[in-house]
Amino acid sequence: MTDHVYKMIELVGSSTKSSDDAIENAIAKAAVTLRNLDWFEVQETRGHIVEGKVGYYQVRVKIGFRLD
Repeated sequence: MTDHVYKMIELVGSSTKSSDDAIENAIAKAAVTLRNLDWFEVQETRGHIVEGKVGYYQVRVKIGFRLD
């Protein structure tokens, strides 16, 4: 079995649709420049209120990726 070493980054994704969409946006952006993405962990969920309704969602996520 090979031992792996991982690095974690922290990102904030946002979306006007949902918190799940905000997570997917953060992961998709990370995948543009990083390789070997393996996992994510939601740290915080928050949002912005506009005229009594949710204007957008923000989700702080840690994303782990395996180093070459």
